[in-house]
Amino acid sequence: MSIRFMLSIPLLLVSTWFGGTVFAASTQGTCPGVSMNATQYSSSARTTSGQLFRPEDLTAAHRTLPFGTRVKVTNPRTGVSTIVTINDRGPFTRGRDIDLSQGAARAIGLTSVGKVCTEIL
Repeated sequence: MSIRFMLSIPLLLVSTWFGGTVFAASTQGTCPGVSMNATQYSSSARTTSGQLFRPEDLTAAHRTLPFGTRVKVTNPRTGVSTIVTINDRGPFTRGRDIDLSQGAARAIGLTSVGKVCTEIL
């Protein structure tokens, strides 16, 4: 019996036990939740929700999520994550799903447009 075959049997059993889902040991580079295209943005003095826009706060803009929704945002390249609060509407650029404030983008190491993993809390 080869080693590859001997290692695949326990993995198959674990996969069957958990309903066909194989859990990876490392989440770097993958998104277990929803993947979104993100960018950092700056806004006018006030956000759509009426709050003052503070670039260093951990906030974000999304087209449909209700204001006050907390979202865990993770950079899949580094595995670094932060929790942001939706307080604005946008992005209004095709291909973008979420706009992060400068503080939130800096916290996860996003310097321009990139893919992030999101989880609504």
